[in-house]
Formats: sequence, C-alpha cells, structure tokens
Amino acid sequence: MSWFESFVLGLVQGLTEFLPISSSAHLRLTAAFAGWHDPGAAFTAISQIGTEAAVLIYFRKDIARIVSAWFRSLTDKEMRADHDAQMGWLVIVGSIPIGVLGITLKDQIEGPFRDLRLIATTLIVMGIVLGIADRLASRDEDGGKHRAVKERKTLKDLGIRDGLIYGFCQAMALIPGVSRSGATISGGLLMGYTRESAARYSFLLAIPAVLASGAYELKDVGEGHVSWGPTIFATVVAFFVGYAVIAWFMKFITTKSFMPFVYYRVALGILIFILVSTGTLSPHAGESAG
Repeated sequence: MSWFESFVLGLVQGLTEFLPISSSAHLRLTAAFAGWHDPGAAFTAISQIGTEAAVLIYFRKDIARIVSAWFRSLTDKEMRADHDAQMGWLVIVGSIPIGVLGITLKDQIEGPFRDLRLIATTLIVMGIVLGIADRLASRDEDGGKHRAVKERKTLKDLGIRDGLIYGFCQAMALIPGVSRSGATISGGLLMGYTRESAARYSFLLAIPAVLASGAYELKDVGEGHVSWGPTIFATVVAFFVGYAVIAWFMKFITTKSFMPFVYYRVALGILIFILVSTGTLSPHAGESAG
C-alpha cells in the first residue's frame, strides 16, 4: 500500500465512520474503484481506532462520568442505581454480541463478507430499514391531523433488553455495507428512542468493540501488502477527519432526518449491482492480491 492510498483510505474512514453509510463498505469500494488491493479487514479495524479516538475526545465528559460511576458502583451499592453507573454496565452488556460473533465469524468477515454483491445488498436493505425507522420517528415527533405528538425514549429509559438489542444491531455491522451507526441507530429508532439518544448510545457502544477489534488485528499488520507505516498514517488521518464529522453529525441529527443517507445508500447499492452485472467491476476486485 502506498502513502497516497493510505491517505485516501484514512480520509474515507474518517468521513464515513459516523455516518450511517458503512465505512468498511466504502473502504472496500474505494479500493475496488481505484484498482487498488482490498485493504482487508485488519486495516479496516485498525484505522477505526483513529475514528474511535475522536469519539473518546468528543464524548470525554460523558465517558469520564460513566467510567467513574461504574467503578464506584463495584463497591458502593447505592451507586448501582445511578444512571451513569448503569450506562457502564449497559455498554458492557451491549458489547457481548459483537464480541462473540466477531470471533466466531472471523473467516467469513475476512473472506465471503467482502463480496461486492453482498455489500450492495446490505447497502440497499439496511438503507430501507433506516428509512422506515426514520419515518416512524418523524411521525412520532411531528404528530398529525389525527395523531398527537408521541414522546420518544431517551437513554434514561435504556434497560438490559434494549441494550442487548442494540448490541445485536451493532453486530450486524460485521458485514460490510450494514454500517455500525446505521444499524444501531435504526434499532434505536425502531425501539422508540430519539435520534440523538440512538446516535449517542451507538457511539458509546462502539468504543469497546472497535478498540478490542483493532487491538486484536494488530498482529496481522505487515502481512500481505499492508505495512505499519501506511496503516498508522491512515489511522491518524481518520482521527482528525472523524472528529470534524462527528461534531457535525451530532448537530445535524437534532434538526434533520436520515433520509439523505437512505437515498445515498440505495443509489450506491444499485450502482454496484449495475457495474458488477455488466462486468465493469468484479465482485472480488482486489481480493486476489490482498
């Protein structure tokens, strides 16, 4: 991998990680469209550490409060009723599904799941799911002629059941094209949470999964065509770009719907199917050299 490739892929990672359009799919597609080698699951997982570092800084006050309350709850029974302490436990519980499935499906994640036809399918299907979830949220928030405005849930209403459902939604993002934020936000909206609450928990829930996945994949750097230098460079680029994107996205969702992302996902999925069906793009582009 050249330094230019790593810069472009780091830029793509930072731009797409927090948007509900799938960063892993865009890394795979960028390489395929450019005629580069598939960067692979290891590069994707490690570069995500950069964007996750942006989450740690952006939500540093929330994270510090949650971690502090969680540790105190280990010895102080009264603290176990504290919302922040409970959030700590819910992040742990919600991380279990992706941890188990990530290890179980490792071979599929690095192989069959990177087929462009599967990516196109997940882009379209999960785009439609996100669109339905967004419409339901808008209906509750706006009400209507014969409907009253319905109050949606916040993170204070989050319990173990919903935390696990969020966790299974996040685990779906092991398939490129699903999108970690897209799946968890869709799940949250379908369960009746506000857009801001769904997004906030999505980002907090991703922290253990992304950091653990990145650390686990460190052993594979240097194998094949991806070396340490370009990987670290891409991770740094992803951090700076990702921080700017997350700040914008959290403001965007307070007043806007997710429909622009829905249209983009469906259009991109259709484009991939057309390119593959006409032979312009191989569904395994770049894989053989990876």
